[in-house]
Amino acid sequence: MHDYMVTNQFIFLFALLLIVSVVVTKFSTRLGVPALVLFIAVGMIVGSDGFGLVYFDNVHLAEAVGIFALIVILFEGGLHANWHSMKPALAPAITMATIGVLLTAAIVAVAAHYIFDLTWLESVLIGSIVGSTDAAAVFSVLKGQNVKEKLAATLEAESGTNDPMAMFLTITCIELISGQGSSVVSMIGSFIWEMGAGAAMGLLIGFIAVTAINRINLDTSGLYPLFALAFALVSYGLTSVIHASGLLAVYVSALYIGNAEITYRRSIIRFNEGFGWLMQICMFVLLGLFVFPKELFTPSLMIKGFLLSLVLIFLARPLATFLTLIRFKYTAKEKLFISWAGLKGAVPIVLALFPLIASIENSQLIFNAVFFVVLLSTVLQGSTVTTLATKLKLVEPPTTNEIETLELISMGRNNLEMVEYKPTELNEISGKRLEDLEFPDTTLINAILRSGEIISPNGQTVIKAGDTLYIMVSMQYKKQLAKYLRRNKLTQK
Repeated sequence: MHDYMVTNQFIFLFALLLIVSVVVTKFSTRLGVPALVLFIAVGMIVGSDGFGLVYFDNVHLAEAVGIFALIVILFEGGLHANWHSMKPALAPAITMATIGVLLTAAIVAVAAHYIFDLTWLESVLIGSIVGSTDAAAVFSVLKGQNVKEKLAATLEAESGTNDPMAMFLTITCIELISGQGSSVVSMIGSFIWEMGAGAAMGLLIGFIAVTAINRINLDTSGLYPLFALAFALVSYGLTSVIHASGLLAVYVSALYIGNAEITYRRSIIRFNEGFGWLMQICMFVLLGLFVFPKELFTPSLMIKGFLLSLVLIFLARPLATFLTLIRFKYTAKEKLFISWAGLKGAVPIVLALFPLIASIENSQLIFNAVFFVVLLSTVLQGSTVTTLATKLKLVEPPTTNEIETLELISMGRNNLEMVEYKPTELNEISGKRLEDLEFPDTTLINAILRSGEIISPNGQTVIKAGDTLYIMVSMQYKKQLAKYLRRNKLTQK
């Protein structure tokens, strides 16, 4: 009976934490602070040094939840990424994700050695852990912002591909500290294998996933999002088994799936978006529970952590950004913004758990230092990214909306799709009659939702900004329709 009551209490507490975490996202938007900071705060408040509702110190469970959450978050981010926008930014992003992480880690390591009085290997370990940017933080801050497409694509591609480098450096440092290190040539070969095999496995599993989703006719549409998510887990698990980068494989497979023509696309993307939020909440609240504020907010650690944060934010990251992008066509303002928007988040904190698991000396100090640096840099940079983009004039004017595809089960395998589109004042079609629209052949507007009412349209119906159009289109004309719908009155594009 006692165990039964404990289970009920756990479910009730989990539900309360979930409700509170969802509600605080409203405050994160208003305060301009990334939601992850508030999720961590929720965990710290209900933890042992707060209200004392939960005592949590299971490092293995924290690591397992953290890695699973990273898989889901990277997969969701990859599904949303536009390959055509990202392709020009791929070379600079990969350069930053490799050489940039190395430079950042090296500079932070020098600072950590003198600030925390650690050994050189322990200092390099701290630098390696905080060297990468975090996909969850970057995706959440950039989402809905009109930052220049090139910059957004660069930041998203970098955050999606730099985790393998940080993880590789972290694991290598732990092995060296534990006396299990290998030769430099062996380490370089291992890194090349991890990156190359990880990308190749991601492409292969992405191709298999798209083929399976399109060809296997499941009994209910609700299974397709789970089917897609299963391939994300396969990407990580199978790639990790062959000692390659599972996280890179997840992101590449998601990028492939998200840019392919797949059935039930909208359901898959929306499910993973919601599940991604759930995993962010679980991960950050759990990490908030894991940390002990009385250890974190000591005067000594706060002063040293503050100094290391200054080095990371104002020296290491900018220097690494400007040096790695020197061969690419970015202005000084754009490089400055990319430097500032390289947010830290879950990845460094999860990587900081690795030394604890390995039980190396000063592992608790390393974890607390990383946690403090991540919190401070995320609050400072995350709350000012949008303001900086505006000040540097790197924000593009409002654009027209993208089209969304609706899944109609009754359509089965027919070569037709129902798309949903909401025009704005900028759209060329706004103010036009249906009979004047230059739609592709056999394309029909079946219904218009206006002010909460359904309108059955005819040739004389005038399209207004804010209408929701439901359009039946042949698959072969879908791209042509999308291009026409998004034409802007101002740019004529």
